[in-house]
Amino acid sequence: MAKTKRKIVKKKTKTISKIPKEKKTTSAKIKKAKKSSYIETEFDVMKHSLVPKHTILSEKDKKELFEKYHITIKELPKIMITDPAIQHLKPKLGDIVKIERKSSTAGESTYYRGIVNE
Repeated sequence: MAKTKRKIVKKKTKTISKIPKEKKTTSAKIKKAKKSSYIETEFDVMKHSLVPKHTILSEKDKKELFEKYHITIKELPKIMITDPAIQHLKPKLGDIVKIERKSSTAGESTYYRGIVNE
């Protein structure tokens, strides 16, 4: 039998990216995304089952709360004005939020928070 020599031919191939150019991310975009701490989404936080009911107290209710517990707004725990759970209430600095949580052991518990900027 005669031995045949095989010739190896390297073909030049083009590498074609399957990702369209508009969907490619650059390192600058990734760095920018990592730096931002807030990611905007279309999710409604208030529809989540673990988010309790939030309401803003009226001036009358606020006064009654202060008289009942002999406190001022500075003595209340704080909630940020940017908190997603109260954004639908359009809060203002100095308002008080009433939070009503349902519990299997306590039934319903009420908490109050003073709205702050920092």
